[in-house]
Amino acid sequence: MPRSPLDRREFFHKAGHSALALGAAACVPLLAFATDAPLASPPAPESLVKLLFESLTPGQRERVCFAWDHQHPEWGLLRTRVSANWNITDEVVDSKFYTPEQQELVHAIYRGIIAPEWHERYDRQQDDDAGGFGANNSIAIFGTPGDGPSELVLTGRHMTLRCDGNSAEHIAFGGPIFYGHDPTSTQEDDASHEGSVFWSQALEANSLYQALDGKQQQLALVKRLPGESQVAFRGAKGQFDGIPVTEFSADQKARVQEVLRKLIEPFRQSDRDEALACLSAQGGLDACSLAFYQPGDIGNDKVWDNWRLEGPSFVWHFRGAPHVHTWVNIADNPSVKLNA
Repeated sequence: MPRSPLDRREFFHKAGHSALALGAAACVPLLAFATDAPLASPPAPESLVKLLFESLTPGQRERVCFAWDHQHPEWGLLRTRVSANWNITDEVVDSKFYTPEQQELVHAIYRGIIAPEWHERYDRQQDDDAGGFGANNSIAIFGTPGDGPSELVLTGRHMTLRCDGNSAEHIAFGGPIFYGHDPTSTQEDDASHEGSVFWSQALEANSLYQALDGKQQQLALVKRLPGESQVAFRGAKGQFDGIPVTEFSADQKARVQEVLRKLIEPFRQSDRDEALACLSAQGGLDACSLAFYQPGDIGNDKVWDNWRLEGPSFVWHFRGAPHVHTWVNIADNPSVKLNA
């Protein structure tokens, strides 16, 4: 028999108990207006995934829930796929397929995996690119939350994000992720990137480039632009584009650390920590190289739109032309395979 939808008070009451059962720490506010008695300590995203899973009817589970190692006939291991513009399942979040309470859960999971100080910027990106979060986004749940490894994957235009509770071993963010922004239907000659919420990351990297001496800039600047989705790991013996971080002075290395801080800033603290731990396991920034690409310099202003920070099992590829596409793939060892 299909389950009847939870009423709103029962829904948030169960959310609070689920969080306590899983030892959830305090996180971002969870739609406090949705109940007469707001929760003092909102549940963590993983506990909300569990509650969402438990609320799904058999018919819903058949459409959006999969085994942990489910193989898609075209895409392979579905859980690990990443793309710039896709829907992992056919059902849109803000549709009649989900109850209003389930929709609120998905919205809360989305906000829970984004750093609070980035909520407004991420919402702006979703407004510009997808008509607002939920309008064109879809989800899938892999495994059984609360019983073995599990992960929820959020997809849509300029979005592949994950909530895995560290179920995906050896890899940060639960697997490869994607983010981007096209705020103004960018013109090819627009060098301002006005309105792009992620362009500050490129400005930080370019500030570092300007701090390099002439020889270092020659090493860092690359004439051939790789395919933006080519972010599979090359391993410790890989040939990385650009200049090795070991060629930097102590002051320059500190600026690379600031670039890295800017890159991980949009995401919740636990995902930041996991990304840094994976990087440390493979040798840290000293095992990485930084490349700036000559092709795609919008406006010919030598503010390099395309650049990449890469190590044995760390790839952060920023494509800024004609608008921002960013591909992220991080693990603690290079044996983890990419499914793009």
